[in-house]
Amino acid sequence: MSFPTVNETAIRVQGGRALYGEIEVQRAKNAILAMLAASIVVEEGETVLHDVPDIQDVERALELLRAVGASVYHDKLTKTVRIDAADVNSGVLPEEIAGRFRGSVLFLAPLQIRLGYVELPGSGGCDIGARKIDFHHRGFARLGADVQYFDDGRTVIELEGGRFRGAMLYLDLPSHTGTENLMLAAALADGETILENASVEPEVVDFGNFLNKMGADIRGLGTSTVFIRGMRKLRAVDYTPMPDRLVAGTMMIACAIAGGDVSLRNIDPSHLRIVSAKLEQMGADISADADSIRVRRNRHRRLNPINIQTHPYPGFPTDLQPCMAALSTLADGTSYIRERIFDNRYDYVEALLQMGADILISQSDVCIIKGVERIRPARVSADNIRSGATVLLAALAADGVSVIDNVYQIDRGYEAIDELLSALGADVTRIETQLAPQPVW
Repeated sequence: MSFPTVNETAIRVQGGRALYGEIEVQRAKNAILAMLAASIVVEEGETVLHDVPDIQDVERALELLRAVGASVYHDKLTKTVRIDAADVNSGVLPEEIAGRFRGSVLFLAPLQIRLGYVELPGSGGCDIGARKIDFHHRGFARLGADVQYFDDGRTVIELEGGRFRGAMLYLDLPSHTGTENLMLAAALADGETILENASVEPEVVDFGNFLNKMGADIRGLGTSTVFIRGMRKLRAVDYTPMPDRLVAGTMMIACAIAGGDVSLRNIDPSHLRIVSAKLEQMGADISADADSIRVRRNRHRRLNPINIQTHPYPGFPTDLQPCMAALSTLADGTSYIRERIFDNRYDYVEALLQMGADILISQSDVCIIKGVERIRPARVSADNIRSGATVLLAALAADGVSVIDNVYQIDRGYEAIDELLSALGADVTRIETQLAPQPVW
């Protein structure tokens, strides 16, 4: 038995430098993944998406497209993706791909539409608690599909007759993936569908606009009740997705924690109103115009403590709660964060404790953060996309060198975040690091 070392990429951060400059954020992952999956329903022509970020979740989606028979061309230089789905021939999503990211569930509706069946072995992504997709399945069943569960974990969904049937649908939770899946299914159903308690997230609206450009008839986007008249087919289109409000929010919080003066271009400030309001409460100076936001903060002044409770859009986004927790570690007082969407979203706490934070999770599941004057550098790991961004932001404020392992998780949702922060003056670099030796028998 031998014990070879394993090399992996990590991010090294020399903290203590304020951020200054102007940047443009990437396009929205949560809209793009749905659009990539929806391209499967187009039987003729190429679906073309522009400004697609080079992130790992996009790579997994493209791998799934190829696995089911689509022809995919991804020009990373121009950020253009072209999909020709004419030869899609498999409804089986390979576990080695589907198990690595949550967006695999978005392939359920399009594969049923094209092939009449889909087999899903399981879905991966961020381990942030129970995120059941049975309401997806119940929606498909109400639209006429037959859902079967097997002891080995497989789910097989079959659509007899080749078309969904319009129906009255209700989501127990306003899930964005659930809304996107059922909205696409209804867009090609026989008859009309009413979808109640639909997600009103901007990414869902953008996806609905994408489908309408393809020839769908979807009304009520941006409201909790969506009306869909089924069409016979959808056509190939060119489309540029919306900017990523979660990446923009992350960079706003980065400026607040590191200090400085940062402007974000080509975004919709209305998508970030509550984030802007909370940052202002904590002492940052926020200004906005039609398509940009400017964040300023004097890093030598203590932040104010904050109360946050996550809620579906337009409430405070669960995806930015961890980053706000990192910011709260430096507040002059006690902050209270209540996570109301995912039951394991506090998974960043252990890493922040290693960096000197004072955090307690109460019996009522409230994250209580007593601010400290400074946090210390440490070697920590990115457990998922958002907790990875959280420890990265904390490292920006620490006095000294921090190392963040498992960078793959950050790269799932953020395109070259080290380069983005470096462009603003941060000392952030990728390094090769060695993990503990692994036994080989």
